[in-house]
Amino acid sequence: MAANSAIPVQLDQNRIVTDPVRRVMITLTLPILMEQMLSTLVGLVDTFLAGNLENHAVEATSAVGLASYVGWLVTMLFALVGTGTTALVARAYGSGEREYGNRVANQSILLAVFMGAFGVCAMYFLAPRFASWQSMRGITYDITVRYLRMESLSYIGMAITLVGGAAIRGAGDTRTPMKVLASVNVFNGILSYGLVYGIGPLPRMDVDGIVMGTLISRLLGGLILLIVILVGARGIRLRLQLLRPALEVIRRITRIGIPAAVDGAIMWTGHFLFLKIIGNMASDVASGLNPSYAAQIVVVRLEAFTYLPASAYAAACATMIGQALGANMPKRAIRSGHEGAMQCCMLTAISGTLFVIFARQICGLMHKDSSVIDIATPVLVIAGLAQPVLALCMVYAGSLRGAGDTVFPLIYNMCGLGLIRLPFGYLFGLYMGWGLFGAWIAVAADMVARMLMMAIRFRRGKWVTLQV
Repeated sequence: MAANSAIPVQLDQNRIVTDPVRRVMITLTLPILMEQMLSTLVGLVDTFLAGNLENHAVEATSAVGLASYVGWLVTMLFALVGTGTTALVARAYGSGEREYGNRVANQSILLAVFMGAFGVCAMYFLAPRFASWQSMRGITYDITVRYLRMESLSYIGMAITLVGGAAIRGAGDTRTPMKVLASVNVFNGILSYGLVYGIGPLPRMDVDGIVMGTLISRLLGGLILLIVILVGARGIRLRLQLLRPALEVIRRITRIGIPAAVDGAIMWTGHFLFLKIIGNMASDVASGLNPSYAAQIVVVRLEAFTYLPASAYAAACATMIGQALGANMPKRAIRSGHEGAMQCCMLTAISGTLFVIFARQICGLMHKDSSVIDIATPVLVIAGLAQPVLALCMVYAGSLRGAGDTVFPLIYNMCGLGLIRLPFGYLFGLYMGWGLFGAWIAVAADMVARMLMMAIRFRRGKWVTLQV
């Protein structure tokens, strides 16, 4: 971007790069944290509803769980646009070139619509394969395929919401995306509950009610965010002339975003293969009944109470670091990353402690099947102990991506998954017969290794010189 003589004036007006780092970090993170916690609550409600159905509770929990993994894959692929958008918009605003930041945002919305439409078409054909790859059979297979196909209809709305929110956050406004997504998430939980049990005028749809609530809510979220951007939020405003494809902008977005998307796809593939290892722990191969699989879904949903706040801190760090680097303040960028890591580590230590102390009681609230509770309880203890490590890993990774350093997190994630989680998960979980507990020993080791690599990369500080 070209130099701008008005930069000092813009910086004086931009409190993200002038106010104390700790205060800015808290101010930016709290709205995202609220948004993420509400998202987690909705996921917990979905798992709770599935786990407490009168019929097919284990099968429905498996279907909802696989759908959450597939939804995560879709989210990671949308990161191809979202990560590049946040980095470029943040740098543009930090350097005072807000018009260019708005141009990036408009091109990102265009890309999001195309990617969402592609996802809808692809999932119709991939849904049966996802279920087969997880060794699902019988009723579990049928429920899962129908669930995935219905949920895919929401991908365009989800893409617009995620990418539009990434642009607005890059501009320094974390409250507007929070308000939009918070209202949609609350609506999702209420609607899903009503459709499962047929409350009031709503029809009783059982497990289909869970996915129908998700579908309607995500489409509503995309519509609301489009309206917000049409009106304008912190200089991010949808303009018809800026929606014409601009190859130079698209190239810059994808140059940053492709490594992040590949990173996300590799992470998802690793988790999916790990889930397949768990899928082979079925107690009844003929019927496909697998309490270990359901227990994994319960633990992952609970772990989201710390996973998603770590995502919130990672997003806040990405905004602060991008704007600091755009304003030529590398020391402030470094302080921002360390501050976010410290705050998030302290927060997740609290939730992790609760997991360790009240593991069985918490798992008992999520599922009524005693075999699922017995398997999930010791695994939740491991997850609780590992939460501060996971927080540090995610925040430092998000900080690096906010600076445009997306290649090294990709390499580190490949190493952790390919060399630790998958081979040792198979060794401990299946070969040695330790089940889900053994597999999670490998998960904890993977988290520690990747956290150390991310922290060392960030501390060395070479990322401050990257050009995006």
